[in-house]
Amino acid sequence: MLVLWMVATLTFFAIRLIPGDPAEAILGGPGSQTSPEALAAVRAEYGLDQPVLVQYLAQLARLATGDLGRSYSLDQDVAPLLVGQLGGTLLLAVLALAVAWLLALGLATWSTRGGRVAWYLGSGLEIVAAALPHFWLATALIVLFSVWLGWLPPISTSGVSGLVLPVLTLAVPLAGFLGQIMRESLLTALESPFVLSARARGESERGVRWVHVIRHASLPAISLSGWAFGSLISGAVVVETIFARPGLGRTLLNAVTVRDVPVVVGAVLIVAVGYILMTLFTDLAQRIADPRLRAR
Repeated sequence: MLVLWMVATLTFFAIRLIPGDPAEAILGGPGSQTSPEALAAVRAEYGLDQPVLVQYLAQLARLATGDLGRSYSLDQDVAPLLVGQLGGTLLLAVLALAVAWLLALGLATWSTRGGRVAWYLGSGLEIVAAALPHFWLATALIVLFSVWLGWLPPISTSGVSGLVLPVLTLAVPLAGFLGQIMRESLLTALESPFVLSARARGESERGVRWVHVIRHASLPAISLSGWAFGSLISGAVVVETIFARPGLGRTLLNAVTVRDVPVVVGAVLIVAVGYILMTLFTDLAQRIADPRLRAR
């Protein structure tokens, strides 16, 4: 509850720093050429003529009852609007997280088994992948797979092919971060006493790696999955805009542009709730993977 209150507070006051008048957004934007009387009437109706502190307390009172308010620019309730956009963003984030895990695990395993050349090559690929901005990677993937090869659509469609490029755009930079962590954990696990004991018991090399080492090496990456979820949601703002994909991130960007305070606060709160739940899930996953935590 403390996290949600802080998120709501920071978002409310941050949106006030953006130049522009929310009353103009309600009446169609800065180009609507509305009269001063109409602006005054809208400010009075939505409480925008009140001091900022009064507006903030009124916002908290509505949020405490589960009321996210009504969109200024779209003139509809915020809750059903965001719920309708949430599914597409969650699907994108979950698929990207799964693909990032597979890429990171494969690259880390290969770089620790392939010798010195594989080690340096894998390390370089991880650094490059982690440093790629989403907007640049999205553009490069569109040029390669849509313009040159013609394999995938340049914008997101309802089919599976429309998900490939957005998912890769989100997954590749995250795989770079996770791969670096997994590679170091794999090396530490391979030099641990429990690996020597498993080999002494006659465990095959494949069994040692996939039964003992991988589980131990995945623990730091599991702990970072909560942060990764938040990173994917923030990246979805860029990816959904570039690939013209409907979702929570694109809705949030449009709301910030027109200073639609209820939509911005509601979207950020939903992301915060998802982040909290994902952090709880990663804690539970760590307890399942690490018997030392269960014993403690």
